[in-house]
Amino acid sequence: MKFLINSSLLSCLLALSGPALAAEPFTLDDAAYRRHVQTLASDEFEGRAPLSLGEQLTLDYLQQEFKRLGLAPAFGDSFLQSVPMAKITADQSMGLKVGELNFANGTDFTARTQQVVPRVELKDSELVFAGYGIKAPEYGWDDYAGVDVKGKTVIVLVNDPGFATQDPALFKGNAMTYYGRWTYKYEEGARQGAKAVFIVHEDAPAAYGWGVVKNSNTNTKFTLVDQDNNQSQIGVMGWLQYAAARQILAGAGLELEALKQEALKPGFKARSLGLKANLVLNNQIERAESHNVAAILKGSERPDEALVMHGHWDHLGVAEEAGKKEILNGAVDNASGVAGVLELARYFKELEGADRPKRSIIFSAFTAEETGLIGAQYFAEHPPVPTAKLVSFLNIDGMNMDKGVDYILRYGDGVSELESYLSDAAKAQGRSVKPDPRAQNGLMFRSDHFALAQQGVPGLLFMSLGDTDPDYIAHKYHKGADDYSPAWSLEGVSQDLSLISSILNRLANNNDWPKWLEESDFKKRRARDGR
Repeated sequence: MKFLINSSLLSCLLALSGPALAAEPFTLDDAAYRRHVQTLASDEFEGRAPLSLGEQLTLDYLQQEFKRLGLAPAFGDSFLQSVPMAKITADQSMGLKVGELNFANGTDFTARTQQVVPRVELKDSELVFAGYGIKAPEYGWDDYAGVDVKGKTVIVLVNDPGFATQDPALFKGNAMTYYGRWTYKYEEGARQGAKAVFIVHEDAPAAYGWGVVKNSNTNTKFTLVDQDNNQSQIGVMGWLQYAAARQILAGAGLELEALKQEALKPGFKARSLGLKANLVLNNQIERAESHNVAAILKGSERPDEALVMHGHWDHLGVAEEAGKKEILNGAVDNASGVAGVLELARYFKELEGADRPKRSIIFSAFTAEETGLIGAQYFAEHPPVPTAKLVSFLNIDGMNMDKGVDYILRYGDGVSELESYLSDAAKAQGRSVKPDPRAQNGLMFRSDHFALAQQGVPGLLFMSLGDTDPDYIAHKYHKGADDYSPAWSLEGVSQDLSLISSILNRLANNNDWPKWLEESDFKKRRARDGR
């Protein structure tokens, strides 16, 4: 069975994209797409954890599919890019002690490290509450002003003050900025010299429940390794359950809700809690190589200029749920996206003659997205095509597996000129563009396109997690229930891959270099590449 966009839509696409667009519209091969998702999300693949048997099975499958399609390797003579990593497994019998209070790992807190060392210890480490843990000169905000946290343990709130107040004049209001992301809070804590940062978890501002935090932080984690074994990074990356944080602050004679209100005001002053934290992280360290996978379709006229079409291949492997081992198969997140990349690769490879794209298209699947965009970071720093020659990076991270909808989600607003491409493609399908309904979740910063954005390459995120399935985030996201279903209609998949193919066709056949619109580090980085 194949899904086909109708001739009137094709006419619109041709009008938008010019005569270089392919004569044949994208069609979804339903059977092939289902085979890809069902295979990648099978129990045999063990949740596709990096550095596992599941990785090898995934690499074998993707290479086999790229070869079958007749695509060339993207990394010289190989489809694989080695990503040197450390595999860090912390002893989960750890406990956190603050004063006379004892907290249980996984229930009250989580703690891990990306420092490649066998042991990290907090020994009578002074506790400091530092509001949102943000230092943002452009917003006139500095939660670390006037306080020395060197060697100390810092407690910070999740997200940023804009979300908490819903004031559009404060940061970006409801839409999360990068200052609200957990990655930033650990990075800033390290810059301030802290030994540990614990983020206070709350479902709404975090955008997920405690179960996601637990599953994401209490099993084996992975990291890139620098020449100093990541000693410049924060020693302990921690989360606190809200109730545990409230207990700790009560022990200092303070009330968490009152402190949250104080932290919403510019000029908030961090304060020492007069308490000491004790924790020992005993780590088992393994050094190994994971792999990114990519194939390339060489452009007919400007093969040195390339677009990237991407979906991360990894998921979380095996975890404990309700006291038993559960395979986290990640069917929607993100076997669905990888299958979409394979289908788009098939479509573009089948184009012939004058319809062949003028620019090259790289079809990629990276490792270790779920543990911090590690594969994407490595690719961004070691691209097969210089970043100055990368036109854009289109990223699928969870598709709409059921009925089609009359809109497409846009992540970010006024970020780059790619937004106009999205609008044009949606209009050609008779769809509207719907702003991210969960802008507070910061999805712009939570998938692989962000690592390329940090190198100046503009991108688009295509994500449907929880949008068309209201049960997904609560009961399936990063849980054992994210499994393949033969009941999926795939109408949404067909619809969105058709839209993505039209954007790729335009960019692959015109001379555009989409620009960043808002002032940002991304725009400055792109300017250094002369774009």
